[in-house]
Amino acid sequence: MYVIIAGAGKVGWNLARELIARDREVTLIECNHDRFRVVEEELEHAVQYGDATELWVLERAGIQRADLVIAVTGDDEDNILIGQVAKDKYGVQRIVARVNNPRNLTHFKMLGVQPAVSATDLIMRLIEHEVPEYGLVQLLALEEEHLEIIELEVLENSQVVGMQVREISLPEGALIISVLRAGRGFVPKADSVIAAGDQVLLILDPGLESQITALFSPAGAGTSA
Repeated sequence: MYVIIAGAGKVGWNLARELIARDREVTLIECNHDRFRVVEEELEHAVQYGDATELWVLERAGIQRADLVIAVTGDDEDNILIGQVAKDKYGVQRIVARVNNPRNLTHFKMLGVQPAVSATDLIMRLIEHEVPEYGLVQLLALEEEHLEIIELEVLENSQVVGMQVREISLPEGALIISVLRAGRGFVPKADSVIAAGDQVLLILDPGLESQITALFSPAGAGTSA
């Protein structure tokens, strides 16, 4: 696999280290000359100096044969542009982009630069995961597949308490994939009984969150991340 990483900040540099350690071919691109010199001392020929928003810089790095392009500069506009160019002009199938300002997530999605990763958004999801009052937590959104994975706690007043999985009337497009109970997870069978306090993971079509919450956490409707 050949990977191009735009941006040699802490994220880009560490990604390059890890990928190289896993025997991946990597080219890291950095436009700040001082930063480039520092990184070059360690990565040598795996780092190139230049602005990854410029076509000739990307072509010099070999984007025509790249399997994956990762845009992790400190500028969201640059990351969007790099992702769009890699995808639309050079046909790179896999793009990963960093979102510095979570308010810009919608712009990444609208322009088809996916997956877009926001550290703030990820930390908020971890907070929601650790604070049960939030109710429903979206763990993963599969944009292209139009699916999402959510987690919620089964409350004592839930109608599913004491029911077998086969007895639960889930809406079409929803499936229970895992249950976490007393710190241990398991894949439920048709005759597995749901208990109060269980953490249930489901995969579902977007838009079914309110129906799922009504089943499992009727008094604690939360909002997805």
